[in-house]
Amino acid sequence: MIIADPAVAAVAAASLGGALLIALALSIAGLRHARTAPVAISCALAAAALITALVAPITSAPLALRLPVILLAMTVAVIGGSPFTRRALDIASGDRVRETRDGGILIIAADASAPRTLMRGGTVIGFLERVAAAVAITVGFPEAVAAVIAVKGIGRFPELGEPEARERFIIGTVASLLWAGAVGAIARLALL
Repeated sequence: MIIADPAVAAVAAASLGGALLIALALSIAGLRHARTAPVAISCALAAAALITALVAPITSAPLALRLPVILLAMTVAVIGGSPFTRRALDIASGDRVRETRDGGILIIAADASAPRTLMRGGTVIGFLERVAAAVAITVGFPEAVAAVIAVKGIGRFPELGEPEARERFIIGTVASLLWAGAVGAIARLALL
């Protein structure tokens, strides 16, 4: 790892903290209704922060500057993944799938029988999956992400018979873990 000048590392840490703080604010604003522009700006900020962490390592900055970056990155990895994932799911499914309040999906049968809900608790499961993935990446144990995917797959297996459920499971899981892994990498780079 490149050891940067402490002054450069401090400026990089402040830049990372600022980018992550704005991404967090946009993510919190998008928790209810994920809109494309704020999600795109959050993605750009997270990408810029990751690139900054790669090219201007902050490991020579004092811990007092690195710790907020680590905490912000972990928070953005968990909270920011929700609007990102919801927007990805909205783009993929359009108006074909109606979401329930807890992140499940409402399936309406062709024979007009009573609608049924699948994949209840998707929002909470997504937050937990991102916590686990971000912590795994941050502490340098990315193999644990495979265990998260396995547990989630086993838990959701009975519901994956419906095409809408399979599609939502795959897209939601990949989007959620992609976000958590990328932003968790910022925390990892700040921790080294």
